[in-house]
Amino acid sequence: MSVLPVILAALLWHPAADSSPRPDPSATTRARRGGTLRFSGSQPPKSFNAYVDNNSYTAMLFSLMYETLLDSDPETGEPVPALARRWATSDDGREFVFELDPRAKWSDGRPVTAADVKWTFDAVTDPRSDTGPWKPTLAFFETPEAVDERTVRFVKKGDGPKDWRDVLNCSSFWILPRHAFEGRDFNKLDFVGAVSGGAYFISRAVEQVETELSRHGCWWRQDLPQCRGLCNFDRIVVRYFAENENAFEAFRKRRIDVFPVYSARIYADGTRTDEFARNLVLKRRVRNHAPIGFQGFAMNMRRPPFDRLEVRQAMAKLVDRETMNRTMMNGAYFLLNSYYQDLYDAGHPCTNEVWRYDVDGARALLARAGLGGGFSFSFLSRSATEDKFLSLFSRALAECGVKMEIVRKDFAAWMRDMDEFNFDMTWASWGAGVVKYPELSWSSAEAARRGSNNITGFSDPEVDRLIAAEKGMESAADRLAAYREIDARVAAAVPYVLLWQTDSTRLLYWNKFGTPRTVLSRLGREDSALSHWWYDADRAEELERAARGGTCLPAVPELVDYDERTGGGGR
Repeated sequence: MSVLPVILAALLWHPAADSSPRPDPSATTRARRGGTLRFSGSQPPKSFNAYVDNNSYTAMLFSLMYETLLDSDPETGEPVPALARRWATSDDGREFVFELDPRAKWSDGRPVTAADVKWTFDAVTDPRSDTGPWKPTLAFFETPEAVDERTVRFVKKGDGPKDWRDVLNCSSFWILPRHAFEGRDFNKLDFVGAVSGGAYFISRAVEQVETELSRHGCWWRQDLPQCRGLCNFDRIVVRYFAENENAFEAFRKRRIDVFPVYSARIYADGTRTDEFARNLVLKRRVRNHAPIGFQGFAMNMRRPPFDRLEVRQAMAKLVDRETMNRTMMNGAYFLLNSYYQDLYDAGHPCTNEVWRYDVDGARALLARAGLGGGFSFSFLSRSATEDKFLSLFSRALAECGVKMEIVRKDFAAWMRDMDEFNFDMTWASWGAGVVKYPELSWSSAEAARRGSNNITGFSDPEVDRLIAAEKGMESAADRLAAYREIDARVAAAVPYVLLWQTDSTRLLYWNKFGTPRTVLSRLGREDSALSHWWYDADRAEELERAARGGTCLPAVPELVDYDERTGGGGR
């Protein structure tokens, strides 16, 4: 007789048996199901498989189609039940057991089982699968054991160090239906019309143009307390545009309902039109607690000339960020000097160097590197919107005898080059999560892994040591201190010329939707519109009457401060 059931019964399970799930505080019972939301996407995905396509928009759609074992509390970020109704950790912190919710079903009515969890894990970690960014966090575990139909057990490999994120690492990957995908090439799975486990499935896809998701109506969690008021649209259509200007023009022609704004010029100047003045289109700037990512010119440190620190420092002195922000973006951004800007506050100020425009200083650095006579490199670009910034940068480079060739590729080709680290310099932008994973972006092991997030090839033994030490830190304060130390060392190495960021999410949308009073969730960005908004038939009718009659709709405040609207504390 197996002793495992006895061991499982003795574990301390979470959440406690007498606890009850709480509703999402950003959702509302006023929400109604129905209608369509047409959303502006960026570049078309190379795959609908978010394990293969390391793209925020692909992940956004995938999260509407498939679920993880555990979810994150929308307020605290702490783990809460999702596919698993409860979980337990062994005393030594090396075993993790999840019991699936017996109500969990796929869209075809079949139950979600432990075998689905095991198959997904094995498929993602298979060496043949192009799932680079997912492999590091899952590689610390043996293949999971399906104890019975609804119980799955993870065990850490060998003598691998304990990581405070272990329970998150083995519970935060999307579970796929084994019966729908087994025996197929994981890198080429077709998700159009496929069985799903979330609220939506891909009902239609026009390659390079748009993707349509439809709510199948049998999502097993749709009436649970924690999901009430969420996933309200019957259909979500994401239309793709290679250029921001084209997307904005489509928005003004009402081919798109919601337009996330990444251009300060569009937000400031493109909104001075009659539709905005009459409040047919609403302009909102939402300041909440969403983690702050970073963007910059990434330099490939694996090869000359950017394998030299002096050259990278010179590049940082030749990007006139102040002028770009003031003249091209209406001063709408703050300049970055950190890869983890949300780690700092008045009590913990960031002391990383702030690089200022300094052509003479750049010349001296290049001379010290033996490149005083100049050199040439290529800049891998994926959008014409980068050109005005690169033009100013190019003129500064020319003053130092440096020639930059701009190589333009579409997003799919750009991603292939990123996977192979086939570039000198490029513009890259990264989001951020509540839980930090410095290993994925900065560890030496990831510098060599095809398709990893460490696109610059950054490698530092001391950062590797800090990453290893941070995994065993129980104290959040100690972890934050370690992240700041990692950030300082990375910033000093200048793998990117850091650019700028905003502390808010900017949205434009036609005035026919209901939204929470906070507009977005506490930790959410534009993706909250897909999950928390709803189609308001009465507002849609009022919009049409106002559009025909030349009248105005009621004004709303442009700035939405989450803390002011909820009475919460600051960041």
